[in-house]
Parts: sequence; C-alpha cells; structure tokens
Amino acid sequence: MAAPAVDAVAVAITKEPLATPAPNCTPAAHAPLTADQQAKYDELLSTARSWDTLTDDERMWLTRECLLRYLRATKWHLPQAIKRVQESLKWRSEYGTATFTADFISEENATGKQVILGYDNEGRPCLYLLPQNQNTKTNPKQVQHLVYMLERTLDIAPPGQETLALLIDFRNSSAGSQPSIATGRQVLSILQNHYPERLGRALITHLPWYVTAFLKLISPFIDPVTKTKIRYNEPLPSHIPSSQLMKNAGGDVNFEYDHSVYWPALDALATQRRTERKERWEAAGKLVGESEVYLWGGEEKSVGAGQEPVLEEKTVGIAQESVAEPSKAVADGDKAVAPVNGNTEPKTNIVNGLEKMQVKDDDEITKA
Repeated sequence: MAAPAVDAVAVAITKEPLATPAPNCTPAAHAPLTADQQAKYDELLSTARSWDTLTDDERMWLTRECLLRYLRATKWHLPQAIKRVQESLKWRSEYGTATFTADFISEENATGKQVILGYDNEGRPCLYLLPQNQNTKTNPKQVQHLVYMLERTLDIAPPGQETLALLIDFRNSSAGSQPSIATGRQVLSILQNHYPERLGRALITHLPWYVTAFLKLISPFIDPVTKTKIRYNEPLPSHIPSSQLMKNAGGDVNFEYDHSVYWPALDALATQRRTERKERWEAAGKLVGESEVYLWGGEEKSVGAGQEPVLEEKTVGIAQESVAEPSKAVADGDKAVAPVNGNTEPKTNIVNGLEKMQVKDDDEITKA
C-alpha cells in the first residue's frame, strides 16, 4: 500500500528570524519639518556635537532620527529634549545596554518567551511576547532580556523604519506568569523615557481577566499617545502579511522555536546589521546626526556627503560662548548654538551635563 503524499509546503518549518519585510511593506514618511522645527533640530544637533566625552557607540547612537524622536516626544520643547537625550545616554551607559550579549541573555529566552519574527504592513519588525513560555521567576534579568530584544528588533528594521510592532499573546498563560506592578512600571518607564517614538503598534490578543485587571492598574502610568497605539483582540492578518505571521496567529509561517537554532541565527543577523552600520558610519566620518536611512543601508547618502570640511572650534561649556573665530556660538541661558558644517564638531564636556544645563521647565514629558 503506497504511503500518502506529504504536502511539503504544509510541513515546512521555520526556525530562524525573517530578514526582510514582504514586498511593498514600507514605512510611512514623516511630514517635512517646519522652519521652527528645523531650527530646534539644528540647535539640538549643535549641542549634541559639542559633547566631547562620548564613546563612538554613543556618537553613532545620536543619529538625526534619534534627535528628532526626542524632539517629537517632548513636543518640540528644546531644553526638555536636550535633558532627555542626556538622561538616556546616562541610562544606557549605567544600565549596560551595549554589554548584554546573546550568551548572557540566552537562559531567559531558552523556551522562546520572546520571538522576533516577520514584519507588519509598514515594515515594522515584530516582537512577540509569549507569557505562556515563561521559564524564570521575577528578577532583574527579565527586564534586561526585554531591553536586549528591543535592541535586536530595532537592529533588523529595514531602512527608514524607526518603530516596531509588539505582539503580546496571552493564550494559555497563567496569572503566575504575569509581571508585578513594580516590574510593569519599570518597563513602562524604560520604554517611554529611553525608547521614545519607537512603538508603532501594540497588538494584544487572548486577554484573560487577570491581565485586563493588571492593565487597568498600570493604565494611569501609560502615556496617552502610547494608548492610541494599542489594539486589543484585533485579527492579526489585518496588520501583518500572512507570509510574515506565525501560523498559530493566523498567518502562513509554520514557526517552531528551537533555541539551539533560533538564538544563534538572531545573534548572527543582528550582529551583521550592526557591523555594516558601523562600517558605513566610520566611512562617512563618524558624524553625530548621521542619517539612519544611510546607516541602515537605504537609498540615501550620508548627511555629510559633498560638504567641505572646516576647522574644528572649541567650546568651554554647553551654555558658554565659543572662543573660536570667525564662527560664533549664541547662548541665551537655555541654549547654545554652534555653527554646524560638514564634519565640524565643537568640543565641550558632557560630564555633569545635567547639572550645567539651564532648563526652565522641569515637567517630565514622556511619550513612546
């Protein structure tokens, strides 16, 4: 008796992250800056270029789009944007985001409780949170794990896409797998203060009653703009192409989590993208304010392309007047503006920068 035919497509199993979005899934462009917004960006860029104690990784992190995200998150309040960029630089250094290796985080993801797989209709990389696969007790490393996965998700975003899609599936989860209120608040604080404008969409499905109760408890701490990005129990295929969506979520990707295969594949893909990005950044002159489209391999030149190099000027403080001539810096208490041209990067000290800054409005403005 002949064996029944096997559908090769049906049994094909995916065990690695997908490297590219589906065709025609591209990010929506930002509206052009107004004259006032451009002026504020220029001032923020000039200030950031004056910080002379930054590491290369920190300088590369301070892209044009990064600075614009902080301006948008603070509703274009320049002193607040400067303050928040400095606070994020300090947090990233002290928290150690660049030091979390795949080996260090590996144990936390051994069961696949977080998976980066596919891209949504606008090319956002998708990060799945799957509480049913929880394998560790509440501890600081769980938050480090989430930060690591956020960083890797953004690493593999296509050129021009600044945001990610968060897919939280509570199917088959238990009350014991949910984070504490304190952990929830810590995660919200990190997302809203240090990853502004990074959440494009949050798709939450299969909510049990205890999760609904948990969300109500932390709701007062969620920024109003962030709330508008959250969708509950909507069909995922309406947001993500079937070719990019897990089969158990309504798509066509027959994904199976095998830690021994997926984890090194994700690390290799993200490492390759970061290496290519750094090579482009170094080749273009290591500019603060570089284009992310260029760095991520898109069809855009470096922001410094075609500009004439000029003499570097020196400053003695963020809010002090430059001593170089003929260029002049303008200081009026809250701001200091140094001319920017090509690779010019005025020098000043960021140490104790938060204390030196004159900020008129200390109200916190957070926006994810």
